[in-house]
Amino acid sequence: MLQALSDRLTTVLRNLAGRGALTEEAVTDGLREIRRVLLEADVSYELSRVFTERVREKAVGLAAVKSVSPGQQLVKIVHDELVTLLGGAKAPLKHATVPPTVILLVGLQGSGKTTTAAKLAARLKKEQKAPFLVAADVYRPAAEEQLRQLGGRIGVEVFGPANGPPGGSDGPSGDVPNLVRSGIAAAVKARARTVIVDSAGRLQVDAEMMAELVRLRDAVRPQEILLVADAMTGQDAVTVARGFHEAVGVTGVILTKLDGDARGGAALSIHGVTGAPIKYIGVGERLEALEEFDPVRLAGRILQQGDVVALVERAQETVDAAEAARLARKAGSKRGMDLQDFLSAMRQVQGMGPLKSILGMLPGVSSKMLSGANVDERRVKHVEAIILSMTPAERQRPDILNGSRRARIARGAGRPVQEVNQLLKQFEQMRKMIKSMGGHVRG
Repeated sequence: MLQALSDRLTTVLRNLAGRGALTEEAVTDGLREIRRVLLEADVSYELSRVFTERVREKAVGLAAVKSVSPGQQLVKIVHDELVTLLGGAKAPLKHATVPPTVILLVGLQGSGKTTTAAKLAARLKKEQKAPFLVAADVYRPAAEEQLRQLGGRIGVEVFGPANGPPGGSDGPSGDVPNLVRSGIAAAVKARARTVIVDSAGRLQVDAEMMAELVRLRDAVRPQEILLVADAMTGQDAVTVARGFHEAVGVTGVILTKLDGDARGGAALSIHGVTGAPIKYIGVGERLEALEEFDPVRLAGRILQQGDVVALVERAQETVDAAEAARLARKAGSKRGMDLQDFLSAMRQVQGMGPLKSILGMLPGVSSKMLSGANVDERRVKHVEAIILSMTPAERQRPDILNGSRRARIARGAGRPVQEVNQLLKQFEQMRKMIKSMGGHVRG
C-alpha cells in the first residue's frame, strides 16, 4: 500500500536521523526532499507546502530544546502531520435515528462503485446492520446483473429496475428517484437497517450527471453520500472529488485500489482539498477487502511502522478461534502437529488474504523487503495439492512416506518428487522448532 511514497519518505527520514543534531539547516534540507517526494506522489502543491511548513515549525522548535534522538523526534512530527493531512481521526458512518439508514454511492464509471457497494454491504452485514442493495444505474446494462450476482454471493437482497416502477415520460433519468424510493420501501418491508444505493456513473463529470444526482439526493435525503474514487488515478481523483462535493455535498469518500501501485497523492490530498473524510479504503479484490479508514494507522503504514491492529482485526474476522486453539494444543503436545494440522493452519492464514498483504502490516517491513521475498502464492496451492494427495494415515504419520509413496503423491499432485521431499523436510524442521520452544507454544 502506497509503497513508492512509503519507501522514499522513510529513506529521507532515515538520512536525517544520521545527521546528529536536528539543526535548522538539516531540517530545511530534509523538508525540501520531503516536499519533492510528496509532489511526485501526486499530493497537491498547496497541501505539500502547508505540510512541510507545519513540520518545519515543530521540528525547529524541538531543536532549540534538545537534540537527543533527532530522527525519532522528526518521525513523530511527520507522523502526526500525516495524520492531520489524512483527516485526524476516523469518521464512522452516520446512521438514521429511525432505520433504514440510506447511503448513496456516487462516482465515475470504472471506479469500482458497484463492487464497492457489495463490499460495503458485506462489511455492514458482519456488523449486524442488515444491509439492502439498490441498483440505480439505469444506463449500464450489466450494472444491475453484476450487483445481483455480488449480492447473491454475500447473501444480501438486491432491488433494481427489474423490480421497479414502469418507465415514465421523461425517460430513464426521471425514473431514478422513483426507483430508489421503491427500493427503500422494499428495504423497509424486508426489515433492512441500511440501504446502499449504487447510482449511475459516467466516463467524466458532466452537468446532466450532477443534475440527476441532485434530484436523487433531494428525493431520498440520504444520511451519507459517499464518493467512490479510484486511488490509481492520482490527482484526477482529487479533481473528481472536488466536482462531486461542490455539486451534491459529499459526506465521505471510499478510496478504491489502494493496494495497487498508486503513488498515494489521492489519499493524502482528498481530505485536505474537499474537507470530506475518507471513510473506507479498498485493499484488494475480495469482497472482504474493504477496511475502515483510520488516519493514524495509515500514517503508520506509510512510515513503515506497520499496522498490527489491522492484522489482528483481520485475524479475528477470518480465523476460526476453536480450530486455532486446537492447533495450539496439538502443537504443544508430545506428539506434535501432523500434516493434516499443517494444512488446516495454512488454510487459516490463507483466509486472511494474500501473504504479501499480511507481511506488509508488520512493523519495519518495506516494499523492498517484500519484493525481495520469495512469496509465491502458487506455492501454497502446490503444498495443498501435495498434502491432499496423501492418505489420512500418511498425513498423520509422515515417517512412513518411503520412496514409492512419495512418487505416488507427486503424480497425484502433479508436482515433482523434489517438491514432496522439500515439503516433508520443511515440515519436520518446523515440528522440531516448535518442540524446542516447549511450553511457549502452549502459553
